Amino acid sequence: MTESADQGLLRVVGMWSAIITAIISAVAFSVAATTPPRTGPFAAPGTAIAYPYSVAVRFVPGDFVWMYLALAMMLSFLVLAVCIRELGVGRRLFGTAGLTLAAASFAIVAADYFIQLRVVQPSLIRGETDGLAIFSQFNPHGVFIALEEIGFLLAGLSFCFLAFALGSTGLEHWTRGVLLVSSALVIVSFAGLSLAFGLGVEYRFEVAAITIVWLTLTVVGVMLAFVFARSRPRS
Repeated sequence: MTESADQGLLRVVGMWSAIITAIISAVAFSVAATTPPRTGPFAAPGTAIAYPYSVAVRFVPGDFVWMYLALAMMLSFLVLAVCIRELGVGRRLFGTAGLTLAAASFAIVAADYFIQLRVVQPSLIRGETDGLAIFSQFNPHGVFIALEEIGFLLAGLSFCFLAFALGSTGLEHWTRGVLLVSSALVIVSFAGLSLAFGLGVEYRFEVAAITIVWLTLTVVGVMLAFVFARSRPRS
């Protein structure tokens, strides 16, 4: 059977979105992991900056670079989620649920990071810091952290549904397993850290979620690149 134009397009877009997601996720995670925390439980002793975090102007733009990469990563993940949905023709119920959650995750995280890049950065540089602390990424229990938490929690939930949109043969089986384990880890870490620290959880879950989600996208991106490269029309 001759491969249809739509199937050929799906293979190309799916493969390249998977490759791009894997690469950007790996780079973004490396940059974020090497950006030292300035406040909260993981800040090095004696280095934490104090509320209202106005001295954070010293760390502009260095501490914000990883967000540009993360925005690109979330966009490529959204495109990848669309391709996964289309790949699982007979399982679009799961694919649609996963895509919807991925879209919600992208929208929340994109808005969160865009505020940091286009509001917090220039406000710090110009000394316009009144009321800024609640939105700053340097606030360990601020709006930035809360939006990241819900954004990456939704990404973790999307993994579960996208996993079941995949087939059950070969590499798809193993990719499904990675996605399901990752989804479970995100949910368990959210529940466990919330119970352990209560209102004092600060950015502990955010760090856990970023680690799980971004490393998963790196690994799964590589696996899905091969899945799409080998894909054939399905009924």
